[in-house]
Amino acid sequence: MKIHDVNQFRKKILEYYRRNKRDFPWRETFEPWHILVSEVMLQQTQVQRVAVKYPEFIKSFFSPGACANAPLSAVLAKWQGLGYNRRAKYLKQTAEILVAAHGGKVPDTLAELVRLPGIGKNTAGAILAFAFNIAVPFIETNIRAVYIHLYFNDNAAVHDRDILEKIAATLDLKNPRVWYWALMDYGVYLKTQHNGLLQQSVHYKKQAVFKGSNRELRGAVIRLLLKEGPVSAAEAAGRLSKPEGLTKKTMDGLVKEKMLEKLYGRYMLREEDI
Repeated sequence: MKIHDVNQFRKKILEYYRRNKRDFPWRETFEPWHILVSEVMLQQTQVQRVAVKYPEFIKSFFSPGACANAPLSAVLAKWQGLGYNRRAKYLKQTAEILVAAHGGKVPDTLAELVRLPGIGKNTAGAILAFAFNIAVPFIETNIRAVYIHLYFNDNAAVHDRDILEKIAATLDLKNPRVWYWALMDYGVYLKTQHNGLLQQSVHYKKQAVFKGSNRELRGAVIRLLLKEGPVSAAEAAGRLSKPEGLTKKTMDGLVKEKMLEKLYGRYMLREEDI
């Protein structure tokens, strides 16, 4: 199916949204820090899980200052269940930068947002739309599904640059916040009706199996350290029932990323100079 008329396209999307819009806690606020937190959470985590964890996280780290002043271990503890713990570290780093360089405020320009740890152009665009109602073209998975279905349905190799052109041409400049919410909700619906939509994107990557992956082990190491404190690689391997060599390699990798530090053969969460 293809739609060539912009007004027809907008009408279709907004009519669906008026009847079927989803409710999420981050759609009930325009507070920029809260929006930034939600967008970082949503980068690589299912929306249902974020809906549970987001209110808990915001309650503890309600402002950049609250997050900046907390130890990394506290931020990681509240992050558990969301996966990709590096994002929690990025949030803390971002909070520290906001306090030190922006007066504790989230900036409202694309150039400034993309300088923050873990914030790419698409996440920055979402923050601008949802926190400030500023119209900037950006892509996420559900938006991608909408444009592929309605503009590129007969193309087996759709590039994001072509989708971005369509997004820019159809963007609601007066109320991008609601427009993007509508696009996302319609995209969720489309994916239930049409299998393989996203496989038409040249950027499509099937997510690797989590069970038994290094990602799973990294998360288990973080949880172990949060629960028990400093441990050796041998102790961690024993607790986690994993080979010592693999466990040590994983923990050393986390040291290189400055998630952990190693002292006298024992690993611990890094709390300073992150």
